[in-house]
Amino acid sequence: MAYLNEDQHKIVSSAVKEAELTTSGEIVTVLADRSDEYTDVALWWSLGLSFTVMSLFAAFPSPFLNLWDAAIGGWGHEWTTGELVSMTIGLGLLTFLIALGLQQWQPLKFFLIPAPVKASRAHDQAIKHFKVGAERRTIGATGVLIYLSMREHRAEIVADDSIAEKVNAEVWGEAMGDMIVRIRKGQVAQGMAAGVRDVGFVLSEHFPRGEDDENELPDRLIEV
Repeated sequence: MAYLNEDQHKIVSSAVKEAELTTSGEIVTVLADRSDEYTDVALWWSLGLSFTVMSLFAAFPSPFLNLWDAAIGGWGHEWTTGELVSMTIGLGLLTFLIALGLQQWQPLKFFLIPAPVKASRAHDQAIKHFKVGAERRTIGATGVLIYLSMREHRAEIVADDSIAEKVNAEVWGEAMGDMIVRIRKGQVAQGMAAGVRDVGFVLSEHFPRGEDDENELPDRLIEV
């Protein structure tokens, strides 16, 4: 799913190019639709609901059986142990399939994902992109990744060790704050550009650009 058009991509890419004019640091930007498919979370919800329904049936079978008799217009039935076991398993399986099917609707699926899980998956994905696209890929190990995951509403800034040694994590929080303020208004490209400018300002203080500095990483926004 593409969130930005060509002109909006240029806004971010231009911000990266401009920010790197004053620093030897290299900024990589990644915009993701989501950080994970969360299939495991959907399965756990479905399993949990399935076992809950089966447990309720085992503890209070009468309401379920009365409802079944009313639905088929029966006079009541003496259920055997085998029939009750089969009904319990069938009820659990049906609940599992319905719950899993409902979670195919993405708004519900992401609503049910706990916030700590979203934050953890977004962080892990940012680290993966950083290792592939920025970590130690510059001469001075001065790469920084700005990662934005739209579905999770999460932003991450990951930097090479040489930068992390000089810049406290709290400093990146200010950059993310400026970025998120605009993104919440629907200005995704402008928000990322603001984050890039803030990161560039911090890098220029600690890693000013040398005369022989070269652009080692692409300036373009990577949308995945």
